[in-house]
Amino acid sequence: MALAQAPVFNEHRSAPYWFVSNNWELVKRSLRHIRRDPDQLVSVTVQPLVLVIAFRYFFGGAVRTGGSESYINFLMAGIFIETAAISSTTTATSVAADMAQGVIERFRVLPMTKSAVLAGHTVADLARSTIGMVVMVGVGFAAGFRPSAGVGAWAVAIGVTLLVTFSLSWVAAVLGLVARSVEAVQQIAMVLIIPIFASSAFVPTSTMPGWVQVFAVNQPMTQAIDAVRAELLDLPVGNHLGLAVAWFGAILVAAFAAAGYLFSRRANV
Repeated sequence: MALAQAPVFNEHRSAPYWFVSNNWELVKRSLRHIRRDPDQLVSVTVQPLVLVIAFRYFFGGAVRTGGSESYINFLMAGIFIETAAISSTTTATSVAADMAQGVIERFRVLPMTKSAVLAGHTVADLARSTIGMVVMVGVGFAAGFRPSAGVGAWAVAIGVTLLVTFSLSWVAAVLGLVARSVEAVQQIAMVLIIPIFASSAFVPTSTMPGWVQVFAVNQPMTQAIDAVRAELLDLPVGNHLGLAVAWFGAILVAAFAAAGYLFSRRANV
Protein backbone atom coordinates (compact mmCIF):
# COMPACT_ATOMS: atom_id res chain seq x y z
CA MET A 1 0.00 0.00 0.00
CA ALA A 2 1.41 3.37 -0.99
CA LEU A 3 2.21 5.76 1.80
CA ALA A 4 0.56 9.19 1.80
CA GLN A 5 2.94 11.87 0.72
CA ALA A 6 3.78 14.64 3.19
CA PRO A 7 2.99 18.17 2.05
CA VAL A 8 5.88 19.78 0.23
CA PHE A 9 7.27 23.02 1.63
CA ASN A 10 7.68 25.46 -1.24
CA GLU A 11 10.21 28.10 -0.24
CA HIS A 12 9.82 29.82 -3.61
CA ARG A 13 6.40 31.21 -2.80
CA SER A 14 6.06 34.98 -3.16
CA ALA A 15 6.58 37.35 -0.23
CA PRO A 16 2.90 38.44 -0.19
CA TYR A 17 1.87 34.77 0.04
CA TRP A 18 4.06 34.19 3.11
CA PHE A 19 2.91 37.45 4.68
CA VAL A 20 -0.75 36.45 4.38
CA SER A 21 -0.02 32.85 5.41
CA ASN A 22 1.95 33.88 8.50
CA ASN A 23 -0.71 36.31 9.61
CA TRP A 24 -3.48 33.76 9.07
CA GLU A 25 -1.66 31.14 11.16
CA LEU A 26 -1.28 33.57 14.04
CA VAL A 27 -4.93 34.60 13.74
CA LYS A 28 -5.89 30.92 14.04
CA ARG A 29 -3.63 30.65 17.10
CA SER A 30 -5.50 33.49 18.82
CA LEU A 31 -8.88 32.08 17.81
CA ARG A 32 -7.90 28.72 19.33
CA HIS A 33 -7.11 30.57 22.56
CA ILE A 34 -10.72 31.79 22.63
CA ARG A 35 -12.02 28.25 22.18
CA ARG A 36 -9.72 26.80 24.84
CA ASP A 37 -10.13 29.72 27.24
CA PRO A 38 -13.83 30.71 27.19
CA ASP A 39 -13.12 33.16 30.02
CA GLN A 40 -12.00 35.55 27.27
CA LEU A 41 -15.68 35.89 26.33
CA VAL A 42 -16.85 36.70 29.85
CA SER A 43 -15.82 40.35 29.62
CA VAL A 44 -17.65 40.93 26.33
CA THR A 45 -20.85 39.22 27.45
CA VAL A 46 -21.30 39.46 31.22
CA GLN A 47 -20.14 43.04 31.76
CA PRO A 48 -22.26 44.56 28.96
CA LEU A 49 -25.16 42.40 30.16
CA VAL A 50 -24.81 43.91 33.64
CA LEU A 51 -24.72 47.40 32.12
CA VAL A 52 -27.89 46.78 30.10
CA ILE A 53 -29.73 45.53 33.18
CA ALA A 54 -28.42 48.29 35.44
CA PHE A 55 -29.11 51.19 33.10
CA ARG A 56 -32.36 49.81 31.68
CA TYR A 57 -34.01 48.83 34.95
CA PHE A 58 -32.20 50.72 37.72
CA PHE A 59 -31.30 54.10 36.20
CA GLY A 60 -33.31 54.27 32.99
CA GLY A 61 -36.36 55.79 34.64
CA ALA A 62 -34.33 58.83 35.68
CA VAL A 63 -32.84 59.50 32.23
CA ARG A 64 -34.59 61.61 29.61
CA THR A 65 -33.22 61.13 26.13
CA GLY A 66 -34.57 64.39 24.77
CA GLY A 67 -36.22 62.60 21.86
CA SER A 68 -39.09 60.26 21.13
CA GLU A 69 -37.01 57.06 21.40
CA SER A 70 -37.18 54.88 24.50
CA TYR A 71 -34.17 54.75 26.80
CA ILE A 72 -33.30 51.14 25.86
CA ASN A 73 -33.21 52.18 22.18
CA PHE A 74 -30.97 55.11 23.11
CA LEU A 75 -28.75 52.90 25.30
CA MET A 76 -27.92 50.04 22.94
CA ALA A 77 -25.57 51.99 20.64
CA GLY A 78 -23.48 52.88 23.68
CA ILE A 79 -23.43 49.24 24.77
CA PHE A 80 -22.19 48.20 21.31
CA ILE A 81 -19.22 50.58 21.51
CA GLU A 82 -18.66 49.70 25.17
CA THR A 83 -18.41 46.04 24.14
CA ALA A 84 -15.87 46.98 21.46
CA ALA A 85 -13.73 48.79 24.04
CA ILE A 86 -13.96 45.96 26.57
CA SER A 87 -13.09 43.38 23.90
CA SER A 88 -9.93 45.25 22.92
CA THR A 89 -8.50 45.04 26.44
CA THR A 90 -7.93 41.31 25.92
CA THR A 91 -5.38 42.18 23.24
CA ALA A 92 -3.41 44.23 25.75
CA THR A 93 -3.17 41.36 28.23
CA SER A 94 -2.48 38.78 25.50
CA VAL A 95 0.37 40.81 24.00
CA ALA A 96 1.84 41.48 27.45
CA ALA A 97 1.63 37.76 28.26
CA ASP A 98 3.40 36.80 25.02
CA MET A 99 6.19 39.26 25.75
CA ALA A 100 6.56 38.15 29.37
CA GLN A 101 6.39 34.39 28.76
CA GLY A 102 9.06 34.24 26.08
CA VAL A 103 6.73 33.33 23.22
CA ILE A 104 8.32 35.96 21.01
CA GLU A 105 11.74 34.41 21.57
CA ARG A 106 10.46 31.18 20.05
CA PHE A 107 8.96 32.96 17.07
CA ARG A 108 12.23 34.82 16.42
CA VAL A 109 13.97 31.64 15.27
CA LEU A 110 11.22 30.80 12.77
CA PRO A 111 11.14 32.02 9.16
CA MET A 112 7.98 34.04 9.66
CA THR A 113 6.62 37.56 9.79
CA LYS A 114 7.19 38.34 13.46
CA SER A 115 4.65 41.19 13.59
CA ALA A 116 1.96 38.65 12.70
CA VAL A 117 1.80 37.99 16.45
CA LEU A 118 0.14 41.38 16.91
CA ALA A 119 -2.14 40.91 13.91
CA GLY A 120 -3.30 37.58 15.31
CA HIS A 121 -4.42 39.16 18.57
CA THR A 122 -6.11 42.18 16.98
CA VAL A 123 -8.04 40.18 14.38
CA ALA A 124 -9.19 37.75 17.09
CA ASP A 125 -10.64 40.78 18.85
CA LEU A 126 -13.03 41.18 15.93
CA ALA A 127 -14.33 37.66 16.63
CA ARG A 128 -14.75 38.41 20.35
CA SER A 129 -16.51 41.69 19.61
CA THR A 130 -18.86 40.02 17.11
CA ILE A 131 -19.84 37.37 19.65
CA GLY A 132 -20.40 40.13 22.21
CA MET A 133 -22.63 42.06 19.78
CA VAL A 134 -24.75 39.00 19.04
CA VAL A 135 -25.28 38.44 22.76
CA MET A 136 -26.04 42.12 23.33
CA VAL A 137 -28.61 42.27 20.53
CA GLY A 138 -30.39 39.28 22.06
CA VAL A 139 -30.33 40.83 25.53
CA GLY A 140 -31.44 44.16 24.10
CA PHE A 141 -34.46 42.63 22.37
CA ALA A 142 -35.38 40.88 25.61
CA ALA A 143 -35.17 44.24 27.41
CA GLY A 144 -37.36 46.04 24.85
CA PHE A 145 -34.86 47.17 22.21
CA ARG A 146 -36.76 47.81 18.97
CA PRO A 147 -34.50 49.18 16.20
CA SER A 148 -35.99 50.42 12.96
CA ALA A 149 -32.87 49.83 10.85
CA GLY A 150 -32.90 48.00 7.56
CA VAL A 151 -30.23 45.59 6.38
CA GLY A 152 -28.02 48.35 5.00
CA ALA A 153 -28.21 50.42 8.19
CA TRP A 154 -27.40 47.35 10.30
CA ALA A 155 -24.38 46.68 8.10
CA VAL A 156 -23.14 50.25 8.61
CA ALA A 157 -23.70 50.09 12.38
CA ILE A 158 -21.83 46.78 12.64
CA GLY A 159 -19.08 48.10 10.37
CA VAL A 160 -18.53 51.15 12.58
CA THR A 161 -18.48 48.97 15.69
CA LEU A 162 -15.88 46.63 14.18
CA LEU A 163 -13.78 49.61 13.05
CA VAL A 164 -13.80 50.87 16.65
CA THR A 165 -12.87 47.37 17.85
CA PHE A 166 -9.97 47.00 15.43
CA SER A 167 -8.63 50.50 16.10
CA LEU A 168 -8.78 50.11 19.87
CA SER A 169 -7.22 46.65 19.58
CA TRP A 170 -4.11 48.18 18.04
CA VAL A 171 -4.07 50.82 20.79
CA ALA A 172 -4.33 47.90 23.24
CA ALA A 173 -1.40 46.20 21.51
CA VAL A 174 0.64 49.35 22.13
CA LEU A 175 -0.34 49.25 25.81
CA GLY A 176 0.62 45.57 25.99
CA LEU A 177 4.05 46.39 24.57
CA VAL A 178 4.59 49.35 26.90
CA ALA A 179 3.57 47.54 30.09
CA ARG A 180 6.17 45.39 31.80
CA SER A 181 3.77 42.82 33.23
CA VAL A 182 0.32 41.38 32.67
CA GLU A 183 -0.81 42.78 36.02
CA ALA A 184 0.28 46.30 35.05
CA VAL A 185 -1.42 46.23 31.66
CA GLN A 186 -4.72 45.13 33.23
CA GLN A 187 -4.75 48.46 35.06
CA ILE A 188 -3.47 50.54 32.14
CA ALA A 189 -6.05 49.09 29.74
CA MET A 190 -8.80 50.90 31.65
CA VAL A 191 -7.91 54.00 29.61
CA LEU A 192 -9.73 52.32 26.71
CA ILE A 193 -12.99 52.09 28.66
CA ILE A 194 -13.08 55.30 30.71
CA PRO A 195 -13.84 57.61 27.71
CA ILE A 196 -17.12 55.74 27.20
CA PHE A 197 -18.44 57.25 30.43
CA ALA A 198 -17.67 60.77 29.16
CA SER A 199 -19.62 60.27 25.94
CA SER A 200 -23.20 60.01 24.72
CA ALA A 201 -23.30 56.29 25.56
CA PHE A 202 -25.56 56.40 28.62
CA VAL A 203 -26.99 59.93 28.82
CA PRO A 204 -27.47 62.74 26.29
CA THR A 205 -24.47 65.07 26.23
CA SER A 206 -26.85 68.04 26.57
CA THR A 207 -27.40 67.08 30.23
CA MET A 208 -23.70 67.40 31.09
CA PRO A 209 -21.96 70.47 32.60
CA GLY A 210 -20.61 72.86 30.00
CA TRP A 211 -16.91 71.99 30.25
CA VAL A 212 -17.64 68.24 30.21
CA GLN A 213 -20.08 68.66 27.35
CA VAL A 214 -17.45 70.27 25.13
CA PHE A 215 -15.21 67.23 25.52
CA ALA A 216 -18.02 64.67 25.32
CA VAL A 217 -19.54 66.10 22.13
CA ASN A 218 -16.24 66.21 20.26
CA GLN A 219 -14.49 63.02 21.33
CA PRO A 220 -14.31 60.02 18.94
CA MET A 221 -16.37 57.65 21.09
CA THR A 222 -19.37 59.99 20.91
CA GLN A 223 -19.08 60.25 17.14
CA ALA A 224 -19.09 56.45 16.79
CA ILE A 225 -21.96 56.01 19.26
CA ASP A 226 -24.09 58.70 17.63
CA ALA A 227 -23.41 57.21 14.18
CA VAL A 228 -24.42 53.71 15.32
CA ARG A 229 -27.49 55.08 17.15
CA ALA A 230 -28.63 57.04 14.09
CA GLU A 231 -28.27 53.98 11.86
CA LEU A 232 -30.11 51.64 14.24
CA LEU A 233 -32.98 54.04 14.95
CA ASP A 234 -33.28 55.49 11.42
CA LEU A 235 -32.36 58.98 12.62
CA PRO A 236 -30.44 61.67 10.68
CA VAL A 237 -26.80 60.64 10.86
CA GLY A 238 -25.41 64.10 10.11
CA ASN A 239 -21.63 64.19 10.08
CA HIS A 240 -21.24 61.61 12.85
CA LEU A 241 -20.50 58.73 10.48
CA GLY A 242 -17.82 60.62 8.58
CA LEU A 243 -16.21 61.89 11.79
CA ALA A 244 -16.29 58.41 13.36
CA VAL A 245 -14.57 56.86 10.34
CA ALA A 246 -12.01 59.70 10.22
CA TRP A 247 -11.27 59.52 13.96
CA PHE A 248 -10.88 55.79 14.22
CA GLY A 249 -9.15 55.48 10.86
CA ALA A 250 -6.52 57.92 12.13
CA ILE A 251 -6.29 56.10 15.47
CA LEU A 252 -5.81 52.81 13.63
CA VAL A 253 -3.00 54.14 11.43
CA ALA A 254 -1.20 55.79 14.37
CA ALA A 255 -1.57 52.80 16.68
CA PHE A 256 -0.48 50.35 13.96
CA ALA A 257 2.68 52.35 13.33
CA ALA A 258 3.43 52.71 17.05
CA ALA A 259 2.83 49.02 17.72
CA GLY A 260 5.13 48.01 14.87
CA TYR A 261 7.90 50.29 16.14
CA LEU A 262 7.61 49.16 19.77
CA PHE A 263 7.38 45.49 18.80
CA SER A 264 10.55 45.75 16.72
CA ARG A 265 12.41 47.36 19.60
CA ARG A 266 11.23 44.93 22.28
CA ALA A 267 11.54 41.82 20.15
CA ASN A 268 14.75 42.97 18.40
CA VAL A 269 13.47 41.94 14.98
